[in-house]
Amino acid sequence: MAQVRQNALMLHTRDLADSIEVDGLTYEWAVQREPQWCTADGWRGLVLSIRQEGEQREALLEFPMPKSRNGSPHRRRPKIDKAIVSNGVRAALAAGWEPTSRGKPETYMVDANGC
Repeated sequence: MAQVRQNALMLHTRDLADSIEVDGLTYEWAVQREPQWCTADGWRGLVLSIRQEGEQREALLEFPMPKSRNGSPHRRRPKIDKAIVSNGVRAALAAGWEPTSRGKPETYMVDANGC
């Protein structure tokens, strides 16, 4: 039990998962996938999974792969802050995500600001 609790604290300190309040509702989010190279699609960006607290339906926010000035990809995880996550939640809701319904996770492409 102590090991599980310690791992949960470690995740939180590295900002890999957290919760956020958007328009009076609480949403839980976590890093689903780090930026990575895919032989079929090339570089793929960070993916966050979001879920309304107490609900089943999940939305996946896929961010573009960050690039440097010379066009080469940044290989580290982009900084995630509450503004980016709340923008992503609002963008998914505006695109038709229904967190209270049942079904498979829906993927939404967002920009670097989560919009």
